[in-house]
Amino acid sequence: MYFYNSLMTSFNIFLSLSNMMFMSTLSLGVVMAISAPSWFMAWVGLELNLMSFIPIILTMNNRYSSEAALKYFLIQALGSSFIIFSGSLMLMSSNMSFFMILSALLLKLGAAPFHFWFPQIMEGLTWPRLIMLMTIQKIAPLSLILLLMTFQQTYTMVVGSAILSAIIGSIMGINQTSLRKIMAFSSINHMAWMLNMMFMYFLFYCCISSSVALIFHNHQAFYISNLIDKKDPSSVSNFTMFAALFSLGGLPPFTGFIPKWFIIQELNNFNMFILFTVLLSCALITLYFYLRIAIPFLTFSSPKFKSSLSIYSSKMNYTSSPLIIFMNMFGLMIPSLFMII
Repeated sequence: MYFYNSLMTSFNIFLSLSNMMFMSTLSLGVVMAISAPSWFMAWVGLELNLMSFIPIILTMNNRYSSEAALKYFLIQALGSSFIIFSGSLMLMSSNMSFFMILSALLLKLGAAPFHFWFPQIMEGLTWPRLIMLMTIQKIAPLSLILLLMTFQQTYTMVVGSAILSAIIGSIMGINQTSLRKIMAFSSINHMAWMLNMMFMYFLFYCCISSSVALIFHNHQAFYISNLIDKKDPSSVSNFTMFAALFSLGGLPPFTGFIPKWFIIQELNNFNMFILFTVLLSCALITLYFYLRIAIPFLTFSSPKFKSSLSIYSSKMNYTSSPLIIFMNMFGLMIPSLFMII
């Protein structure tokens, strides 16, 4: 028994060291891609990032994570092959090369119309790895798309992808009961806003979506019914869930409304009323399926509440909750800051 415990301890230490190594190379791949002087070096950075993220997925060692890792590898390899193929088109001075690269980057992001793989892979991940896929893994492709948006042809294609992402992400998430799929379609919908104002919106999105996923992780919930069955009677936990979901939906005066407010102003200044209308309409639809999660969680009580969950959630109340509430209620401070400035 002592030998078994020592072996398991050593194995866990090895896994943690391996994760640290893969996280380092994953970050290096992102830095290489966004600072690359050529498309070839950007491709190398993307590949390094890919080959570092797959072992992180596989550390869970179950059938679902293995399937998700294989699907992720095949999709990302397809996107990388598009980038390599576009290099040969560049040598022939073909305008198609930019469309090929942009299609590859949209595929890597999971933006519409190349979104088909994203919900399936999200369903097979644990919450910490799901947070990485929604945040860190989007940095390099978004940076490279920003470089391509200086060309009018590619800009039109990006706007078209944004409109499709907003519509598909909002409509496909309505009838979902899986929290991971809801977060996947939410990410696709938010991609529409990110493609219009890249990194300012992306930073807000990373903080808010990570806080929502962290709450689901602390409640060990993967379906809406899990949140009802494992309802936490703590008012702090309830308010944290409520604030995080409404902030993700972009409801004023929560933090998630701030970047949407700036984007709406910019679209209005450039008279892009069609895109403006589509984004706002789809934002209202996504707010509906955030309400589907929040309202039952706040109103229904459950006879199946376990004391172990209460202890686990109380740990979250005193550590994570204040930070999550601050991140999602920061929007209340913005009008005061403008008055001071």
